[in-house]
Amino acid sequence: MQIPILVDEASAVGLQDQIFDQIHTLILDGRLPAGSALPASRSLARDLGVSRNTVLGAYQRLAEQGLVRTREQAGTYVAPHQHALGPRHALHTPDDPQDAQDDLGAALQRRLRFRSRPHRVLSPHPVPPHYDFWIGQVDPRLYPTRAWRTLIARMLAAPAEPLCRYGDPQGLPQLRAAIAAYVGAARGIATDASRVLITNGIQEGLSLLARLLVRPGVEVALEDPCYRGASSVFADHGARLCPVPVDGDGIDPAALPPSAALVYATPSHQYPMGATLSLARREALLAWGRRAGAYIVEDDYDSDFYYDEAPLPALRSDDRHDQVIYLGTFSKCLGAGLRLGYMILPRRLVGPARAAKALLSNCQPWLDQAALAAFVAEGDHAHHLRQLRRICAARRDHLRAAIAHQFPGARVAGAHSGMHLAVHLPPLMPGAQQIEPAARRAGVGVYGVESANAQLFDARRSGALDRFLLFGYAALDETAISEAILALRRTIDTLR
Repeated sequence: MQIPILVDEASAVGLQDQIFDQIHTLILDGRLPAGSALPASRSLARDLGVSRNTVLGAYQRLAEQGLVRTREQAGTYVAPHQHALGPRHALHTPDDPQDAQDDLGAALQRRLRFRSRPHRVLSPHPVPPHYDFWIGQVDPRLYPTRAWRTLIARMLAAPAEPLCRYGDPQGLPQLRAAIAAYVGAARGIATDASRVLITNGIQEGLSLLARLLVRPGVEVALEDPCYRGASSVFADHGARLCPVPVDGDGIDPAALPPSAALVYATPSHQYPMGATLSLARREALLAWGRRAGAYIVEDDYDSDFYYDEAPLPALRSDDRHDQVIYLGTFSKCLGAGLRLGYMILPRRLVGPARAAKALLSNCQPWLDQAALAAFVAEGDHAHHLRQLRRICAARRDHLRAAIAHQFPGARVAGAHSGMHLAVHLPPLMPGAQQIEPAARRAGVGVYGVESANAQLFDARRSGALDRFLLFGYAALDETAISEAILALRRTIDTLR
């Protein structure tokens, strides 16, 4: 092990004293914790250009103070000691009554422009409930492990050159070409690889757009309620957020402000309420964008999961003025841990977005991109999606039936597509704020609108939205769903 020691032969302080003092400080400051191995005396003497006896003398003095111990055949190690933290690292001092971590957190919070709940992608429970309906979870038992393992092995069998050099910040050309072909067939988008940029999921795409298009005071329109990850990133770049109401047909274009430079929407399966943007409103949204000279950010959330009929084409497919920025991801069909998403950009934004991506992360990992390119191009992705749709449709149907049986009068929204349901509770049932903690104690994770990583702007609607519970069903099989809904009903009966 190497440690940061420098010696100065011209110093009035002896070499042994210099070595002793520096190691002594490293130990007391906690930078060399108990159990850390010190360099072998011969190695340290060679590195510092001093005699071995000089190093041995310093080690002996440290041992006499009880700071190090020498184990025969094993070397010299830092011993347990009482003063592992010096004054600079103390958690509390008379001059500093606050915990250092609290100070740092408060300083960071002051720098952030948004003041609402933080963006959260993980379930809020440190220990997951036995039955967890958290939105966005996928079932790891359904991961195409065998196909993915084969692809990874195939990529690694090729020469290692791509693993040893930087890639294109815009993404692996083969993957961009495969995505362009896929969205053409599945979402009706006419594009090519030159318009595709690979991202670290949807969130990085939003961050890139905020970096490019948002300045302090710029108006950004969003659905109300909307995905908190979008509202937070735009607010953190200084945007003035303009909430637009959502109903059973999605966002209302008639309520969009004419001065907004950007609108963020989830047309395929509105997050979190589950509506699909109607054809009439799609046309109105595109017309608004043309009049306002604004970009439309289409987060094609859950578009791969449709059940009862073919989905509407993407909003981008009807874009004749190159104003729609399309965001897609593989987090739902494969898993969020893969961290691969993509953007389809207007031509004038490709160069700036590529440059911004280079500043953020240079490029995505080659191995994952190469495997995914083959997975999509060779048909494994389409086959896997068909299986997932069949399984998720069965789980959706089972959840709907269980809710109808246990909670007569409950109304279900957003069942036509996606991976979660929005359930409107009957009048005599308690609200989400009462049900959530009680259900958690019973081992069931269910979530109200504001708990499920959603941003609600209009506080006057909190009461109405408290009548909704959200159920993500993709990660639970039919047996678990039945047991969870039964446990939830018993919990609600006790609240009544």
